[in-house]
Amino acid sequence: MNIPLRRYWDLLAEHIQPQKGRFILLTVLLLSSIGLQIVNPQIMRYFIDTATTGGASEQLALAALAFIGLALFQQIIGVSATYLGENVAWTATNALRADMARHCLNLDMSFHNNRSPGELIERIDGDVQELSNFFSQLVIRVVGNIILLLGVLVVLFLQDWRVGLAFTVFSVVALFTLNRVRGIAVPYQKALRAAIADLTGFLEERLAGTEDIRSSGAVDFVMNGLYQLQHRILGHQRKAWTMNLAVGFTGSSLLLVGNIIALVAGFFLYQGGLLTIGAVYLLVYYINLLARPIRELTQQTESLQNIGAATERLANLLHIEAKTVDGAGSDIPAGPLSLVFDEVIFGYVENEPVLKNISFELEPGKVMGLLGRTGSGKTTLARLVFRLYDPSVGRVVLGGVDVRRFKLRQLRQSVALVTQDVQLFQASVRDNLTFFNRSIPDERVLAVIEDLELSDWYRQLPNGLDTRLETGGRSLSAGEGQLLALARVFLRNPGLVILDEASSRLDPATEQRIERAVDKLLRNRTALIIAHRLGTVQRADNIMILEDGCVVEAGQREWLMHDSGSRFSSLLRTGLEEVLV
Repeated sequence: MNIPLRRYWDLLAEHIQPQKGRFILLTVLLLSSIGLQIVNPQIMRYFIDTATTGGASEQLALAALAFIGLALFQQIIGVSATYLGENVAWTATNALRADMARHCLNLDMSFHNNRSPGELIERIDGDVQELSNFFSQLVIRVVGNIILLLGVLVVLFLQDWRVGLAFTVFSVVALFTLNRVRGIAVPYQKALRAAIADLTGFLEERLAGTEDIRSSGAVDFVMNGLYQLQHRILGHQRKAWTMNLAVGFTGSSLLLVGNIIALVAGFFLYQGGLLTIGAVYLLVYYINLLARPIRELTQQTESLQNIGAATERLANLLHIEAKTVDGAGSDIPAGPLSLVFDEVIFGYVENEPVLKNISFELEPGKVMGLLGRTGSGKTTLARLVFRLYDPSVGRVVLGGVDVRRFKLRQLRQSVALVTQDVQLFQASVRDNLTFFNRSIPDERVLAVIEDLELSDWYRQLPNGLDTRLETGGRSLSAGEGQLLALARVFLRNPGLVILDEASSRLDPATEQRIERAVDKLLRNRTALIIAHRLGTVQRADNIMILEDGCVVEAGQREWLMHDSGSRFSSLLRTGLEEVLV
């Protein structure tokens, strides 16, 4: 296997460091347990030799009590070491899981566009789980059994140098053989984990689209895809298990050879008078004890095969760097923010620009209506403001400062986006409104609910702000969901709002409530409105029309409206909703 143990350690060392004290205690318990496993059989040897030579019963009783007492103490230490090892492992891997999630959330949208949420769930949870299962036994079974193996060999050398030499050679051959065969299953395990990730992504996407799948009669098609993915998993699993059996058979064969050597050596040494019965028992016991670390190292070798691919994927994922780098930090002015695009060029694919030399200036406190057909670049322009992507050429300037100089968190706190599709979480109303920011007091949340005419809805909630909402907002009407999205903006109080026609596709009464909320939202704020309806355009101070990624018209709304030759005037005469589709 090409992945060294050092790579596993590097992946977790950062998270082990805060647990240094517990790790030292774990080491002490481990060494104590190993010492007792080596010392206790000496008491049994003494008991056997004393009994066969007619020793006093008091000596036998003391030996028996000492053996039982040490055995019980050894069990207590072993259980404590196992518990502490598991605790250290889970704490470390939970921290790793959190770092993986944070790393993925901070990667730019080009990364997420190429991966399904289900695949990332499998990486962050499934692969880290595999690593946790390994690392929880790393110290106890791998390091511990290596130390036990060396201790047993030392004792065997002290007992008889020929026995010690024979089993040293045997141990070296056994471990070398296991090391040679341990990597044969890694490619198959890697393919299996990839197939499971594909299945997770498939299920996540199809379950999210259940309504569309059922309404379009595509259930059988989806089930066929599910069966195909499961068949792929079965094929990879068969191959992986076949390779694992080969590794297991190798380990079992080596243990059988070791037992044969132990029995034959013990017989001849006893017949030659070189060992007492107690010493022969000690030899057989130590050989069986020697078989234990070899057997468990074999099991851990199989675990290495299972997690080898997972570790490689985790390490590769952590090495992916975001193209959008956090800025050095710069103060964002309070109040309405100006927005400037300075000859911006951007494309999702190299040499295929979506925005072409976009330049405009939006003054603080002004509202710009952004018009254009689907695919003209309106949404892309909004993404650049948030730095979900960075321009290939040119600058985006907010409040007089290039957005690349701001901290990403700082920038995204000062700019808000409201769309038609509201993402709500399976959490309390409070957390949905505040985005889990517990520093916002309930009084302020309730004031915003009242201001946005959501009081009737709020009074129907069984547990007030603690009422849990369903994922996707299925417990809310479309209008209530959009009002909640506007409430989020009020609670953040940004200086720039990007509004993607939040009032479309609603009934007239609800639309009026949304319009009143939008009017309040735009007071003393700069706004960029991606418009599809005449009503929204009428509140804009300036109009900009995009076509094929280029600005084809821009100016004051009143001036363009009265210019019979302008595109905007033509849109008003034709009907904005019919043209911009």
